Amino acid sequence: MNHNRPPPAVILRGADAPLDPLLSRTVAVLGYGSQGSAHALNLRDSGVPVIVAQRPGSPRHDRALADRFTPVSIEHAAATADLLILALPDERIPRIFRDSIAPHLPSGACVGLIHGYAAHFGGLTVPAGVDLVLVAPKAQGRAVRELFVANSGPFALFGVHCDETGHARDVALAWAAGIGAARTGILETTLAHETETDLFGEQAVLCGGLGALVRAAFDVLTEAGYPPELAYFECCHELRILCDLVHEFGPAGARERISGTARFGDVTRGPRVVDGHVRAKLRGILAEIRSGQFAREWAAEAESGYVAMSRQLALDAAHPIEEVGARLRQAARGH
Repeated sequence: MNHNRPPPAVILRGADAPLDPLLSRTVAVLGYGSQGSAHALNLRDSGVPVIVAQRPGSPRHDRALADRFTPVSIEHAAATADLLILALPDERIPRIFRDSIAPHLPSGACVGLIHGYAAHFGGLTVPAGVDLVLVAPKAQGRAVRELFVANSGPFALFGVHCDETGHARDVALAWAAGIGAARTGILETTLAHETETDLFGEQAVLCGGLGALVRAAFDVLTEAGYPPELAYFECCHELRILCDLVHEFGPAGARERISGTARFGDVTRGPRVVDGHVRAKLRGILAEIRSGQFAREWAAEAESGYVAMSRQLALDAAHPIEEVGARLRQAARGH
């Protein structure tokens, strides 16, 4: 185990991130999905002038209208905004930026990313005279909005990738403050570090690792003859209890709040599940991310029309755990 860890990051709050640099500027949010709507609404409620770019004829366009925005075209937003927040799918950003944004960007504008993928792996580059910054909330879009409304906010990462004007850092911090992050904490990073750690966390733990482990454990129990309902409860349903404990108290604190039997099973069997073989696999996944191999695979998948991913999603959706879980959740709702 490597104990040569970098020093803790400085957590910025309150007066460290004044909102003033954005109060006299126009912010455009491109895309009105989960993150885009949260950023647009939070910034507007913070007193920042906000416009939204969203194509007509979509439910998100109607949602923006319902939230009292008047959606404009991407080209208009690019030509108008001082800060242009790209709340768009990672794999689509470079092409949209090249075709519909870059030709209209004025010198002195700032382009904002919610995730660094498009710049770090997707080939996005901004024209001369244009800043490029990152503000990445560590929360799903709905939570970004809910925390703000509750007078709180998400932790957020921020970084400056291009500072042509000399004001990029101030703009990024003001953006983070405008979505509520200064109420909780803002940490400075780089686009490379944010992108690579985010991808690794998704693939190794939060999405890929967790989902695969849940399905595998469910299969082991049902193959051994245990009722699928019990397998669902023990391998999926109770995840929320432990996730909430870990979120609030950390892994060690969560251990203090479970039974002695569970704790002993944790410390003696956990290392057998995540053994040296698994750690080697994790290092391999990180190496693929850092080398760009994953990005190349993702670009090829998007180019194919998501054929392989759609096939695997369909297989996973047909896994027995999904039917059992849907039935139990319906029963819990009293239907």
